[in-house]
Amino acid sequence: MRRSEANQGVRMIKFRDVLSRYEALEFNQMEAAQLLGLSERTFRRWCCRYEEAGEAGLLDRRLGKASGKRVPLDREFEVETLYRTRYGGFTAKHFHELLVRDHRFSWSYTWTKAFLHSKGLLAKASRRGAHRRKRPRRPLPGMMLHQDGSRHIWLGGQPALDLIVTMDDATNTIYSGFLTEEEGTASTFRALEEVFGGHGLALSLYTDRGSHYFHTPQAGGKIDRTNLTQVGRALAHLGVEHIAAYSPQARGRSERVFQTLQDRLTKELALAGIATIEEANSFLRDVYIPAHNKRFAVKPEQEGSAFVAIPGVDLGEILCIQEERQVGNDNCVSFNRLKLQIPESPLRPHFVKATVKVRRYHDGAYAIFHGPRCLGRYDQNGIAVHTQKAA
Repeated sequence: MRRSEANQGVRMIKFRDVLSRYEALEFNQMEAAQLLGLSERTFRRWCCRYEEAGEAGLLDRRLGKASGKRVPLDREFEVETLYRTRYGGFTAKHFHELLVRDHRFSWSYTWTKAFLHSKGLLAKASRRGAHRRKRPRRPLPGMMLHQDGSRHIWLGGQPALDLIVTMDDATNTIYSGFLTEEEGTASTFRALEEVFGGHGLALSLYTDRGSHYFHTPQAGGKIDRTNLTQVGRALAHLGVEHIAAYSPQARGRSERVFQTLQDRLTKELALAGIATIEEANSFLRDVYIPAHNKRFAVKPEQEGSAFVAIPGVDLGEILCIQEERQVGNDNCVSFNRLKLQIPESPLRPHFVKATVKVRRYHDGAYAIFHGPRCLGRYDQNGIAVHTQKAA
């Protein structure tokens, strides 16, 4: 027996009992209605219907009839077919959003989730573990950025790639995201240049203890603040505090973002038929990240921004690898198995034995500096492409 039918039987028994006591003048209409949880008018109507048709007059006439809000059978079939043929593996929430956006579906997410469960297309989520108290967000955008990479098979038919994401702690807004073959110093500088160049300097950057972020003398131990990496040197130059996380749980905010990305982004890339890194990065920049931020970004606790504008600063000359070298007798500098020939300069006849700084940029290009002056610029193969007298 269905629960609604059982409830109706109980209601009938209770009504007969109250009606008999009302007829015996134990209480008035208002008291009888209160015992049944009805209004006085509804109790009078029930009495009239019972007198005219007996128990049949009190039956719920909605039983056995389809609800006017029920999803039509043809739309149920369409939803099931779409999930089986096109959206297999999507979460209920992601699938429902695409139904509303692309297929003019107007019914609720709750129905979509229950329907997928009933058809065996989606397994029910396991029960969550013990509650953890999460760290409060920073009140203003720009107070803290999270940067991390996730290695995953983002493109079908391609090997695993690293997705580098830089996001705001206060709002969960993703400011930079791109795929690269391997996470490292170059990818970090590329992401920071995108964020700092577009929004300004943040107060702090929160990362894991990867070797390109920090030197860690003992595996799993504390970082060495006196021995800076290239990333540490650049952040110190810009006055951005660099904070190290000592556990995955400490980076829970970015870890949860990557869970969402690994589920949604891979499917969105497959739907769009994207197969190359260049196409994927364009899709990320122009399509996915704006939609992701619109869907998942939260309002900051306070109005305003903690980003600091830096007009006139060439970030590319700071967010790059910088190492000292001594010029050889042939007026060349050896770097990364390349011979960088210093061109003729009006400053001095040659630079033999001079100490210079070699900069390598995230796009693979090189430059040689003697103090503030640039002696030469080179492409990825070490071929001179540009010379200027001053930085």
